[in-house]
Order: sequence, then C-alpha cells, then structure tokens
Amino acid sequence: MSNMQFSFYPSGDFSEPPTFYQQQVLQRAVAKLVVYGERVGISADEMIQMLAAGLTVGELLEYVLSRGDVA
Repeated sequence: MSNMQFSFYPSGDFSEPPTFYQQQVLQRAVAKLVVYGERVGISADEMIQMLAAGLTVGELLEYVLSRGDVA
C-alpha cells in the first residue's frame, strides 16, 4: 500500500485551489477514515496528533487499516 498516490493534482500543480467537488470528496474520505479509526480504537484526536508529529496521510491510512479488519 505504500505506493498509493493521493492527489487531486495529477500534474503536481498546487497553485489552483480544490474545486467544490474535490472538497466534498475529501470531506467524505476524512469522515470515513475517522469512523473506521474509531472502530479500531484510534480517535480523531490521536490521528491529528500523528499527522502533526510528521506521519503522512498515506502512512496514517496504512496504520489505521493495519489495526484491524472491521466489516
């Protein structure tokens, strides 16, 4: 999973702000990650602390998914 690419900017050009649709997609993805994280024992606050400590979003996702298989 370490080769995953999360980007709304395939060209790598971050000069344009995300569109409304892209913001909606991102909000839904974050909400799903928070719900799943809570199911496996990781609070939203803990995830924020991990990101603030230097974990990338991809690494956080890998960590949360590795914590358990919740149906």
